[in-house]
Amino acid sequence: MRRTHITAIVIAILVSLWLASGLLRDAPPVPAQTIAEQNQRVAALAEERPLTRVRVGRVHASAQTRFVRVRGRTQNKRTVVVKAQVPGILVSRPVERGDRVSEGDLLCQVSVDDRLVSLSEAREALNQARIEYEGAERLASEGLQSRTVIARAKAAMAAASAAVTRSELDVDRLTIRAPFGGVVEQVSLEKGDYVTPGAPCVTLVDLDPMLLVGRVSESEVGRLEPGSIVRGVLATGESVEGPVTFIGHTADEITRTYAIEIQIENADHSIPSGISARIDVPVEHVMAQKVPASLFALDDAGKMGLRIVNSDDRVEFHHVNIVGDAVDGVWVAGLPEVATIITVGQELVVAGEKVDPVFTTN
Repeated sequence: MRRTHITAIVIAILVSLWLASGLLRDAPPVPAQTIAEQNQRVAALAEERPLTRVRVGRVHASAQTRFVRVRGRTQNKRTVVVKAQVPGILVSRPVERGDRVSEGDLLCQVSVDDRLVSLSEAREALNQARIEYEGAERLASEGLQSRTVIARAKAAMAAASAAVTRSELDVDRLTIRAPFGGVVEQVSLEKGDYVTPGAPCVTLVDLDPMLLVGRVSESEVGRLEPGSIVRGVLATGESVEGPVTFIGHTADEITRTYAIEIQIENADHSIPSGISARIDVPVEHVMAQKVPASLFALDDAGKMGLRIVNSDDRVEFHHVNIVGDAVDGVWVAGLPEVATIITVGQELVVAGEKVDPVFTTN
């Protein structure tokens, strides 16, 4: 046989063997359909290779308060427009806008005119009516006076007494005084103005105590308790705190939120009404751990959690809820009371995988 034929036969045999080896090879694996399935395959392969070394740290739970942060503002507790009750000329108004007044301080003074004369006349009429009534009673005791005359004299004395009371009230109402301590926000009358009943004298605002007002969602209102201490940070940077004094019982028709009020001290009137504020409202007490925010991960459903190592050195994924912020971390709830958290290498392992944990020394 010629050498070329032998070479061709050898090449054909080699090609056939190569093609046969391709047919005998396993079919390519079906791609994983979900992250969980992929994690399972990775975990299975991990059993055949050395354990992944991860750095871990142990954290202990402590009692923490969960806060709901709402936007609010300061609001003075009451505003009153102090008005005149009797007519006359304004003869004095010793206060100006911005003045601080105490309860009972003079705000406006209306002219006396003839009111003192009317009061004196009413008192003399009462004295006459009293004498006539007493004389009628003496005659009645002697049987010389009828009961009708006595009743008429008694009614006349009562009318005279009422006239005296009205005159005294008119004189008292000439002096308009502060119903409570506060700050004069607005003046409405000037000296020499003619005052009519119901005319405003000044607008008085009460700044102590001050209120923080805001609104909480319907899912959180049931957790609030009157008297709970609430913290607030004003737009000016000032921090304040005080007890919850009011929780609304009816929801806003549009926002479905409930009004709350927190009372804060403002003895020096340094906090004005209407300042924007951030209010941290306590809603529940939970056991939580402080962890670095960089350790958070997501599961297949997009829920936030942390990877920890259990007592068998296997990785577990626990969903967590953020309770509050700290300068050096985040307080979270949802972990075991004592948890071994993976601090370095959490992106290299999956739930169920056995690892080689190395505890941090600090």
